[in-house]
Amino acid sequence: MELRQLRVFEAIVTHRTVTAAAVALDLAPSSVSEQIRTLERSLGVDLFERAPRGMTLTPAGERLLPWARTLLDQAEQARREVAEARPTLRLGALETIAATYVPTVLARLAERRPDLDVSLHTDAARDGLLGGVAAGELEAALILDTAGPLGELGFNLPPAPLAHLDLEDVPLALVAAPTHPLGKADALTTEDLRGHRLLVNVPACSFWLAGERLLGHAVERVRTGGVAVTRACAEQGLGVALLPEFAVRDELAAGSLIRLPLPTPGLHLRLVWRSDRESVPGLREVLYAAAA
Repeated sequence: MELRQLRVFEAIVTHRTVTAAAVALDLAPSSVSEQIRTLERSLGVDLFERAPRGMTLTPAGERLLPWARTLLDQAEQARREVAEARPTLRLGALETIAATYVPTVLARLAERRPDLDVSLHTDAARDGLLGGVAAGELEAALILDTAGPLGELGFNLPPAPLAHLDLEDVPLALVAAPTHPLGKADALTTEDLRGHRLLVNVPACSFWLAGERLLGHAVERVRTGGVAVTRACAEQGLGVALLPEFAVRDELAAGSLIRLPLPTPGLHLRLVWRSDRESVPGLREVLYAAAA
């Protein structure tokens, strides 16, 4: 049983198919398949159930999974200690919050852990960040979620034991152009928005999911794009938009957008990591150093 085989094993657990694991590891699919077959032969058991929709762990695979993570973590720790390298935190972050919230987190880490190097990786997709944490490619990731258990906003979690810590609130605002028909209202309910258009990005977007929780099916969804495009379309009177306050603060101050008087629950900036990696020396202290 070799470390490279365990890395391939964990990548398939995270990405569910040989092809996706091969892309993540920058290997040929045939090499990934051969590594897993070799590992299974060495252990004398099947680790995966193969199906057209992907690969799932057998009971033996489930038993190997925590051992694989422990062995890979110990190998990485040994490498760092032998090389006398400074500890590094590979931190992922959603692109939508990278410029506004991540610098504050990095500043806290720099103040509290000056011995630490931080490698920042941004991604437009939450799934890519969570998959990176699950696969051990990232120590932690900053995502958006709502109050409650991880994933309560409505997104799927990878098959890995994940823990989280809420760092700060991310308020939302329901906005529209000053000329919008609802712009003169003193108060609104969800029913008041029935028949109006909500400008959205893609279904996996945090702000789309927040809109689902707030408005349900009361409004028509119109796909626009990312935050900047959605904001610009709202300014042109093409519909209403549910966006983070930081993204519309200047437009609200200038009067090119108005806040519609409907209470909007905010989101939380969450730091997510694998709970089974907290035994890695110093990791838990580093993660909590990022908190306010």
